[in-house]
Amino acid sequence: MFVREKYTRILQRLCSSRAACICVSQVRSRGLPDDHAGPIRIIDIEGVDANMCCGTHVSNLSHLQVIKLLGIEKGKKNKTNLIFLAGNRVLKYAEKSYSTERSLVSLLKTGPDEHVEAVEKLQKSVKLLQKTNLSLLRDVAILSAQNFKNDPQRGNFFSFHKKEGDNEFMNIIANEINTEETLVFLTVGEEKGAGLFLLAGPGGPVSDLGPRILELLQGKGAGKNGRFQGKANNLARRGEVEDLLRQHCKHHGSEEE
Repeated sequence: MFVREKYTRILQRLCSSRAACICVSQVRSRGLPDDHAGPIRIIDIEGVDANMCCGTHVSNLSHLQVIKLLGIEKGKKNKTNLIFLAGNRVLKYAEKSYSTERSLVSLLKTGPDEHVEAVEKLQKSVKLLQKTNLSLLRDVAILSAQNFKNDPQRGNFFSFHKKEGDNEFMNIIANEINTEETLVFLTVGEEKGAGLFLLAGPGGPVSDLGPRILELLQGKGAGKNGRFQGKANNLARRGEVEDLLRQHCKHHGSEEE
């Protein structure tokens, strides 16, 4: 680092360029606003040109050391933005890029020229695994519902939790079970953290119990047509919800008898 800075200072002294402030009357310029007042900075590169300063407030252009054009991007009003780095930022960018490259070589087990191809292969593998996982989750949802339906000792309440599930997972189970006769309570996500929930069943009980479930799970949600679902911030109280629903089903069953 010390050697680099030493030679940089030497090059700065050898670079023949300077900045000066000149009165407007002494400057021949294009595009200067009519209402401009005060002196104008001029950058003079010996043997090349002298131009108005564009905001580079340095006493000598050698302070910039290097300018690296990175690319372009679409700007506003049909204009194009030029992306670039200058001065010490170029050196820092090179150091950071090298460090990132070394890390990727270690992680991907390939050379820099093969990094893009390696990442593309990983992305394809992840997509395939996600697709397979989704298919398996659907199968688990259907089998869970069928096991309940085929149980001769089943009651009028069904509860199930699956950490890896999602909204589709819960809806598949609810669709498989006859919710006109059964109260279904489903949750997905962290067992003692945040997640999603679905309460399905007869319209009346679902509408009455939904808000109480929201309160217990510290969540947000809404319901209609026999379903009440939303986000839960505290699935650790899932057991309390199950007790509440079992008591309701037991009381409702006693009334029917």
